Amino acid sequence: MVRIVLALLMGLFVLVDVAPVLAQNNDTIQVAQGEKRRTLFDLLFGEEPSQPAPVQQPQRAPRQQAPATAAAPVAVAPQVEKAADATRLAVFGDSLAIDLSRALERRYAEDANLVVINKGISSSGFVRADFYDWNAALREEIAADSFDLAVMIIGINDRQELRIDGQALAPLSAGWAAAYQARLVDALEALRAARKPVIWVGLPPMEKAEYSAAISQIANIQRLASFAGGAEYLDIYEKFLGEDGKYSANGPDVNGQTARMRKDDGIHFAPAGSDKLAFYLSQTIRTLYRGGAVVSAVADPLLGTDAAAMLRPPYQGVGQMRLLEMAGTVIPISRAPARANDLLRAGSAGTGSGAFKLETLFDAPVGRVDAFGVGVDPAAQVLENAGER
Repeated sequence: MVRIVLALLMGLFVLVDVAPVLAQNNDTIQVAQGEKRRTLFDLLFGEEPSQPAPVQQPQRAPRQQAPATAAAPVAVAPQVEKAADATRLAVFGDSLAIDLSRALERRYAEDANLVVINKGISSSGFVRADFYDWNAALREEIAADSFDLAVMIIGINDRQELRIDGQALAPLSAGWAAAYQARLVDALEALRAARKPVIWVGLPPMEKAEYSAAISQIANIQRLASFAGGAEYLDIYEKFLGEDGKYSANGPDVNGQTARMRKDDGIHFAPAGSDKLAFYLSQTIRTLYRGGAVVSAVADPLLGTDAAAMLRPPYQGVGQMRLLEMAGTVIPISRAPARANDLLRAGSAGTGSGAFKLETLFDAPVGRVDAFGVGVDPAAQVLENAGER
């Protein structure tokens, strides 16, 4: 019996061992590929569970990187050779002046009678004279006769302490504003005495609300100093606001197309914004520069009147009319003028009881209608006089 069982098992072993699928083709026996050989062990104890074939993940095509959108190139007009006697337009100020001068170079590239001179100094201002003294620098430029027409845009670095005789004045305080304005007027008086026409460009809105409010106050002081110093003041604040009346990095360019006006820092102008500013500035430049020469002789609206002798700077055009509008408000309302032109008293400085002095425009006490936000604080003035004693 045992022999029969053993024989049976041996027979099964032989049969199973040759069990792979056989294919006969042209008298050639081929073993089918991929078929697992079964052994006696598999018959007695069962087959080992087969491992599922690994699932191959489909290979994804590499994602195509979208090409970076390049900034639109600034259109550069063909340069022409400037005339030897071309009008020299100097742009003074901080880093805003550097961007503006480049835009003006593009705008007047084809004008052979006007050359733009970049006089901008980064990080400069009228507060830190220890870093860069603009009053001294302007006098040096005047002495060298290096320009015919001046454009000034400055102030983004001036929100900091101002030191006078070792005393630190807090930014935008009453003392700070008075000292800051005095420095501006001093610079403008030097330019006026040299018969150098000046266009003072105001400051635009800034992205950060607190900083923008401070810059607006600085711009207002510059506006008053411009009126007192005989400069034309170009207000650009509203020209760079969004439709909601707030700061906007984008806006219509000189062609009416929406473009990026400001850089990512929320302070400086992008090329399109600088070109837009240069366009607005060119409208004011036209009143002073007319195709080859700077025009300084403008009809005096007070000529032939008593007020023509009033002590006043040589205002030109709109600047002169604005001075007259301001000057009329400092006359006491209790005095009834004998005639209309008596509102502005004639006479030279220091002569006569009613002689008009330009300095009185900025000595109004705080709260009076003509203080313009930068008047003199009577209480502070009393304390100051007491300290001097």
